[in-house]
Amino acid sequence: MSLAFDVAAKTDVGCVRVSNEDNFGYDLDHGIFIVCDGMGGQAAGEVASKIAVDSLLKYFREVAQNKARTNANITLEDISERARVLGEAIQLANTAIREAACRDEAQAGMGTTVVCVLVDQNFFSVGHVGDSRVYLIRGGAIQQLTQDHSLVTQQVGLGFISAEQAKKSRLQNVITQALGSEDPVEPDLDDMMAVSDDVLVLASDGLTRALSDQEILAAVTAATGLQHACDDLIQSAKDAGGEDNITCMLIRFVELQWYETCLRRFRIGRGR
Repeated sequence: MSLAFDVAAKTDVGCVRVSNEDNFGYDLDHGIFIVCDGMGGQAAGEVASKIAVDSLLKYFREVAQNKARTNANITLEDISERARVLGEAIQLANTAIREAACRDEAQAGMGTTVVCVLVDQNFFSVGHVGDSRVYLIRGGAIQQLTQDHSLVTQQVGLGFISAEQAKKSRLQNVITQALGSEDPVEPDLDDMMAVSDDVLVLASDGLTRALSDQEILAAVTAATGLQHACDDLIQSAKDAGGEDNITCMLIRFVELQWYETCLRRFRIGRGR
């Protein structure tokens, strides 16, 4: 069985912030999907998140097929070559942000979170740095695939506070890792296999702090399409206060019919 995918995305400044420091991007031909949440003030966060998105897209559009993939300091075992390449692209985005900050004093200290998904046929890899998230919706259930790089997540892991206390903590916005903050960064990388009707949700914390996992699940499953689901998620987060910028991206895996698979192979064979 071959799978294809549909995508929809939306970002909103929210109800409180003056500017939107979130950015997103994707490329269907290369199967790369990205959401970033910038930080740094005076529009520097917006710059950092845009650099990250642009760097990742450029890597997979112009570089990935033509260079030796040995630049990154990715030493994790038990991950695919696809995940290793994603990790390298994240490292290069980190370098690009740090170099830009060095060139402009006004942008010193800027940074961004990143979550990204790289899809290859029926498989996908997830990479992330920071507290933006990826969820998997499958069979009427929702599962968080990423673990926040945040102080409260560390405190929960050490047993200092409960998960419920973490949701109410004033330290929620303290993250322990971001692109631009250090070199090298240590992205979390993972591999999964997709099945038909899976939906991946990529989101900045403006969405995930405003809505519970079950509220996200309900909005996605009730919507008539991916773009409607994005619209509903953004509006629900704004109705809940919209204190931060809000970004979501939805990717749905769909089964290709046999004739669609043949047509795709024919187009590839003809060079499209």
